Amino acid sequence: MKVENSNGEIYAENNGSESIVRFSDGLQSPNSAMAKGIDVDKDADEIFVPPLNFAMVDNGIFRAGFPDSANFGFLKSLHLRSVICLCPEPYPEATSEFLKANGIKLYQFGIDAFKEPFVNIPEHTVREALQVVLDVRNHPVLIHCKRGKHRTGCIVGCLRRLQRWCLSSVFDEYQRFAAAKARVSDQRFIELFDITNLKNNPMSFSCSKK
Repeated sequence: MKVENSNGEIYAENNGSESIVRFSDGLQSPNSAMAKGIDVDKDADEIFVPPLNFAMVDNGIFRAGFPDSANFGFLKSLHLRSVICLCPEPYPEATSEFLKANGIKLYQFGIDAFKEPFVNIPEHTVREALQVVLDVRNHPVLIHCKRGKHRTGCIVGCLRRLQRWCLSSVFDEYQRFAAAKARVSDQRFIELFDITNLKNNPMSFSCSKK
């Protein structure tokens, strides 16, 4: 049995003996998944379904589109402490109750969805969200917007600049998730974002990046 996202990419698979989860660097066996901080029971019949555009950003940091009830089992396996929502709409009651039941704190930073050329990304809101991401007491943390592309991509892109990634690598990662809907305005925001006043300025939460 396989679980695919809307683009036909395999995110989770069961080959009859074990579950396999897709990460940004390919399909992973349960042992590899657990090494990344994912709790996967190889003897279980349950298939964990990641949210749309799910990926591991760094040790203790994940990104995705808006999770729903089909993703609760997978989210539980992450042992999350925090969720950062970048959407301004009221959080769904079922998802909110799931977070409360599992002791997961919700941080909501409402950034309106825009279409070019009318894009207004509030820098102060991005800065506040990044402070939550940078505080390891909030890890493991999941960052999400509606589809895990633009708003989430901006937060992750600014984090990569804090980690001293070169811009070409930052933009390559952004474009991988945004695909045909990549926005020049988002990439310009990431390039011009002032990182100098952010505290806890890490190279990486795990190993050195590009």
